[in-house]
Amino acid sequence: MTADVYAIRPPSVARRIINALGCLFITLLLNHTAQAQNANGKSAAYSEAIAGNDIEYTVKHTDTLAKIRARFGIPETTILRDNGLSANYKIRTGDKLRIINPHIIPAQLEEGILINLPQRMLYYFEDSKLEGAFPVSLGKPDWPTPAGNFYIASRQENKAWVVPKSIQEEMRREGKTVITEIPPGPKNPLGKHWLGLSLPGYGIHGTIAPASIYRFRSHGCIRMHPDDIQTLFDKAEIGMEGRIVYTPAMLAHLPDGRIFVEVHTDVYKKTGDPMAAVRGLAETYGLTDRIDWLRVKEIIRRKEGMAREVTLAPAEEDNEQASISNHKQPQHRQ
Repeated sequence: MTADVYAIRPPSVARRIINALGCLFITLLLNHTAQAQNANGKSAAYSEAIAGNDIEYTVKHTDTLAKIRARFGIPETTILRDNGLSANYKIRTGDKLRIINPHIIPAQLEEGILINLPQRMLYYFEDSKLEGAFPVSLGKPDWPTPAGNFYIASRQENKAWVVPKSIQEEMRREGKTVITEIPPGPKNPLGKHWLGLSLPGYGIHGTIAPASIYRFRSHGCIRMHPDDIQTLFDKAEIGMEGRIVYTPAMLAHLPDGRIFVEVHTDVYKKTGDPMAAVRGLAETYGLTDRIDWLRVKEIIRRKEGMAREVTLAPAEEDNEQASISNHKQPQHRQ
């Protein structure tokens, strides 16, 4: 799934665009992204761009909330809340769901792949422009995906999975049958496409369990939806460079003046206070007095991982102009 770069529009405008085009496809030039340090010396990201879609999605008969979450990179609870549905609501075939999945782009690359671990998002750049944003599955907290620079070292279709000794040992500890190799096919957890990284033992690959996407479920590799890895695989070349970062707290100042904050759970326990991180960014870029800090506090409490507006005084006071979180709810089947 490709998520487009856009400056988040108020609901009435987004609705008109959806009616005219089918979804929101507004491109914002990534002309500036920087890194700042919070009070604890850990990196937090400042950006001027947000990626995401604003669409009306019709529930298919094979859909579950977990599948929709995995496909669009948005928590199930957020989907329900954004659509005015109760926490125990069971989606039905034909339901109309509004899907808004804004994510702050934590850095800009001229070319290649950027992965932000807490965000569970992979970004692909060409000619300094974002060409794709994809939700991914990453390493479990006790088997974390490493941060660092890398390049694509191998590119292979229908790769057999030679089970690492460490995973064989895990199978043995858990009383499972120890498997040493799984050939290509419907039972191979690598899926059809494999991009081996210069980080030894790690790769970007497909999966036979798409519902695991946008979670921390792997043994360190980066899983993508089969359609998404096909898209990336077709573009990736041997030697293409990339970067894996660990940035739970992000702040975006869009060209129109609006300010957004996005905060994720510090799943690998690597950073300190997210409020300190956001305040440090705001002070660095002279935005402290323009931010609704009570709203920031609530965003940090929820840690839902979506970019939310925190501008203290929006340019338009109309409720429709205030925030993407206050949109009119779409209709759904009862």
